Amino acid sequence: MSKTIAEKIIAAHLISGDMTPGSEVALRIDQTLTQDATGTMAYLEFETMGIPRVKTELSVAYVDHNTLQCGFENADDHRYLQTVASKHGVWFSRPGNGICHQVHLERFGKPGKTLIGSDSHTPTGGGLGMLSFGAGGMDVAVAMGGGAYYITMPKMFKVNLTGKLRPFVTAKDVSLEILRILSVKGGVGAIIEWGASRPSPFLSVPPSPTWAPNWVQPLLSSPLMRSPGNFSRPRAVSRTSPPWKAIPMPTMTGSLTLTSAL
Repeated sequence: MSKTIAEKIIAAHLISGDMTPGSEVALRIDQTLTQDATGTMAYLEFETMGIPRVKTELSVAYVDHNTLQCGFENADDHRYLQTVASKHGVWFSRPGNGICHQVHLERFGKPGKTLIGSDSHTPTGGGLGMLSFGAGGMDVAVAMGGGAYYITMPKMFKVNLTGKLRPFVTAKDVSLEILRILSVKGGVGAIIEWGASRPSPFLSVPPSPTWAPNWVQPLLSSPLMRSPGNFSRPRAVSRTSPPWKAIPMPTMTGSLTLTSAL
């Protein structure tokens, strides 16, 4: 039977485990991100492993949270993050470059890749067709060292979007409607994929990070069905061909069709 986009990404990164919902699976992680409020501890943990260079395809240290310099503490952390990034092969994003999850989406995101980050908004990467998770600092450190990331194999939901939004109604409103239908508990341990039966303004990239908010924990992804390449092309982001085609009958736990009357 056909796989969902998320299932294809999981299968391509599966190290061990059974892809049955509820079973534990171990995933290979392609990218990591940290921010300065959580990253300092993550890199201290990574350094205790004695690994000279990160083993991910890409790791980025962002300074975007504790930027107020009214004492020496934040400045000390930022200097440490800059030096540890240089030492271990981590990209460093200095203060003022932008917020980690949005900058990462625009500059480093790749459809079909896995990403974990020590920031709760890391699932934003789902808007570009990544499988993205917010994780603890130790998990990120282990991934940078080449270790697996362990999750419970999620159940899958498909949301089919039809119609069009009324003026001033945004992707956030649609996401809140799904939250009302499923409830917070209904989305726990689930991946929600969004789709439409034809080219649709729902599936352009700019609103898609909002399709992938972080209120569904621990897993939420919103892979695009059609146009991630068009988004990344003018931004000079490295990209690969999406690892999926049209899915006739995916193995979904549930399916919702949402016709906009908002």
